[in-house]
Amino acid sequence: MTGLVLHSYWRSSAAYRVRIGLNLKGVAYAQVTHDLRTDAHRAADYLALDPQGLVPTLETSDGVLTQSLAILEWLEERHPDPPLLPKTPGARAIVRGMAQIVAADIHPLNNLRVLGVLRRDLGASEVQTQAWIHKWIADGFAALETLIAAHGGEFSFGDAPTLADCALVPQVYNAGRFGADLALYPSLMRVAHAAAALPAFAEAHPSRQPDADPA
Repeated sequence: MTGLVLHSYWRSSAAYRVRIGLNLKGVAYAQVTHDLRTDAHRAADYLALDPQGLVPTLETSDGVLTQSLAILEWLEERHPDPPLLPKTPGARAIVRGMAQIVAADIHPLNNLRVLGVLRRDLGASEVQTQAWIHKWIADGFAALETLIAAHGGEFSFGDAPTLADCALVPQVYNAGRFGADLALYPSLMRVAHAAAALPAFAEAHPSRQPDADPA
């Protein structure tokens, strides 16, 4: 399938997940960027594509797709090789659960919209905001550390990249930006380093995107 258009922002970890998945599958795509800091994602033409005004959005021949995990599941169905999910139902559920720890329980609580409400509307200090950020990273990463120790090999689940790694690696990038103590999670960091060595992950890194801020 050709003609995919990914609407993205270089530092969005949700868009980062989708870039990793597309790269792992070897699927070509064009990229349109929207600077979230200037509310470019609130422009009327973009809201016509994604009523939430979020990234990523993927334009496909099946329609306009939103929400990163839904996009990755669509990608898995459309391009099953190499797989992002294991073969058995139980294993697939474990991998999906690992991805959802990031996508449902860490990232949403620390994204730009939520932090803006904390600072602007609720008057949280920077110390309080950082404590909030670190709490949700620590809770989620502690759970992932246990799951990776139980199920991981070279990657989060076994020895090949999965949906879980598509979610984990961008969240590690975010955690580093926020100054989290990553030394607490040796299994998790071992996986993140292994993934970073793969071109599919390296090319999806925020610093490699066309709209990235100068180094």
